[in-house]
Amino acid sequence: MKIFFPFAALLALTSAALADDAKPLLHDHELPLLAAPEFKGPLDASFSVAKGKWTPEDGVLGVLDLPEQKHIPVLHHKAGLASATIEVEFLIEGPGSFLVGCDSDKHVGRVVVAAAGMSIAEDSVKPSHTIAKLPMTVKPNEWHKLRVEWKGDQMAANLDGQELRAQHAFLATPKSRSWLAAGKSVKVRNLKISGETKP
Repeated sequence: MKIFFPFAALLALTSAALADDAKPLLHDHELPLLAAPEFKGPLDASFSVAKGKWTPEDGVLGVLDLPEQKHIPVLHHKAGLASATIEVEFLIEGPGSFLVGCDSDKHVGRVVVAAAGMSIAEDSVKPSHTIAKLPMTVKPNEWHKLRVEWKGDQMAANLDGQELRAQHAFLATPKSRSWLAAGKSVKVRNLKISGETKP
């Protein structure tokens, strides 16, 4: 009996933590699921590789930088979402970063994850304007869980249970697509893109 109770308590805490991770950040309801690729074969036509090499295999999407392109790897999802939830797990191999963002005819906003933490930026100016920061340690060669949401003029993210939110008028710009971007070598799994095309 003494063994059972600590285990039960641990299980309850773990379940609560998982439920907390999954809770919406900006939305009051679950958005329709639009894409959940299994990464066991070629990506469907709703995705397009803009830069770098994105290779799906055995449930993991391998991402490699191609130095001759002189741009970090970028994968577009060709759906313009007024409201969105993007859930993904990623592993950064060595130094680098991982980004989730959205565009109109140019960049609108992004969540940037690097070794020293997470930030949210808007792109009404160049270079992009960081509007919120969360210092934290993001270890390389470990899987991390990221949830990104946007709605109206707001963007929010949850990285491994740590939340960051930002608000800026430019984030309300109508969207034409979302995207993932990565540093030199990254792995991606369990990607889910949900959203609505109208505010």
